[in-house]
Amino acid sequence: MFFERHEGGEHAILVHPEFSEDSEREDPREFEELVSSAGARAVAFLSVARQQPSPRFFVGRGKVDEIRDLVAHHEADIVIFNHALSPSQERNLEQEFQCRVLDRTGLILDIFAQRARTHEGKLQVELAQLQHMSTRLVRGWTHLERQKGGIGLRGPGETQLETDRRLLRGRIKAITKRLERVRKQRDQGRRSRRRAQIPNVSLVGYTNAGKSTLFNHLTDAEVYAADQLFATLDPTLRRINVDELGPVVLADTVGFIRHLPHKLVEAFRATLEESAQADLLLHVVDAADPERDDNIHQVNLVLNEIGAGEVPVLQVYNKIDLLEGVEPRIQRNEHGEPERIWCSAHSGAGIELLLQAISERLGEDLVHMDLPLAPDQGRLRARLFALGGVVQEHHDESGQMLVEVRMPRHDLARLLKEAGLDPLPLLDDESLDGLAAEGEAT
Repeated sequence: MFFERHEGGEHAILVHPEFSEDSEREDPREFEELVSSAGARAVAFLSVARQQPSPRFFVGRGKVDEIRDLVAHHEADIVIFNHALSPSQERNLEQEFQCRVLDRTGLILDIFAQRARTHEGKLQVELAQLQHMSTRLVRGWTHLERQKGGIGLRGPGETQLETDRRLLRGRIKAITKRLERVRKQRDQGRRSRRRAQIPNVSLVGYTNAGKSTLFNHLTDAEVYAADQLFATLDPTLRRINVDELGPVVLADTVGFIRHLPHKLVEAFRATLEESAQADLLLHVVDAADPERDDNIHQVNLVLNEIGAGEVPVLQVYNKIDLLEGVEPRIQRNEHGEPERIWCSAHSGAGIELLLQAISERLGEDLVHMDLPLAPDQGRLRARLFALGGVVQEHHDESGQMLVEVRMPRHDLARLLKEAGLDPLPLLDDESLDGLAAEGEAT
């Protein structure tokens, strides 16, 4: 929508503002990667030191003249700013440069538009683009005359700009309704997996951290993976089997980035809820990236924004094949729980340690025991099988039937209570209170 490409790609002038405050700074290397991912070719890179943006042009008058000369010299098609611009700033700069001007938000939106493959992904991107465009419609219409009049057509009328805004509002409303249906379908799928006692694990992380490569290694899938920003946009779910745990649903999600546009967060809320509703997050980190600590911080900010800040996290330090002297290993906290895995999705080194850590983190509250069942407890036996908690059946020396079960402690205690058996040996006081509250609610 924003780029109309020809075969050679577009010639772009890149403008990178340098602010004194760390919270406003962007990474110039990441900016160049974003432009490359969008399909443009940088012909000039200009850093601009500012204490605060100019209300009219964002940059000063002298820099405007310098950029205009660069545009003319390189015959550039577009000027891209590594910062958000107001609609009026975009419009003023376009009039000065006589070419298109794009800010960081518009650049990311264009990359998302290129990467979307599924119908849902395309709807989400279109919604974000329409919301972004709705504040910038005026730049496309210098004429605000009333629509054509005539016999039967006279009246107050409306401007072309008003018509476009009305059409945009209608389209945004329609897409929002369709995405709401998608969200409900995802909720229904998650409820079905919870009823079947299948844990949900979601891959999250900074863009280009290696999530899709890791996903493909774990699932034998063929999700598109490339060394570029936002290679993955559409979420993919696959079921894998983890030793000592059983089936697990693994979700590959879109990567995060500094100052991820809020319009994208809102548009992709149905997709991002896969992370918010997960039982465990695998936070994939590019261990070889010099900015990895700041990237971790940026991902945590987005997780808090989408309501996933309280979900248990297992950090996966990926790409150790790019580091010298680093071996695959599990780092544990003071309680002995796995909290960080060092591995390489590309070479496969340390993947078995990752699966072991997933099993430990998700299986920490699992009960594995032989449960004696009387002949009249067939209903309990059927419920155990329906929930996938039965490992095998056998008989003891006296001929009594024993069911070997492996399932979450709380769920087994609930089934025992419903069957009239004593759940006390399985639960602590806090879990007992929760079980009693469930009983009162039902």
